[in-house]
Amino acid sequence: MAITSSAKKAIRNSARKRVFNVRRLGEMRGVIKDIKKLIVEKKKDEATALLPKVYKAVDKAAKRGVIKQNTASRKKSRLVAAINKVA
Repeated sequence: MAITSSAKKAIRNSARKRVFNVRRLGEMRGVIKDIKKLIVEKKKDEATALLPKVYKAVDKAAKRGVIKQNTASRKKSRLVAAINKVA
């Protein structure tokens, strides 16, 4: 348990930031799940239409440090490759 007042404040701040990070990560995962579902159903046009939304969610997560930049790039690259493979 934190003893100093600054350590207590750091715990409060990290708890507050965690809420936003979890929300952003959940949103990203949800959109990726949706697009993967479309890929499995072989709906290339719908998946392509959803791609900007996926990019936005992944880029925001990377920008805020929820995931690393290379992880974001890898996720985007693999999704595009999967969509192209559907054709």
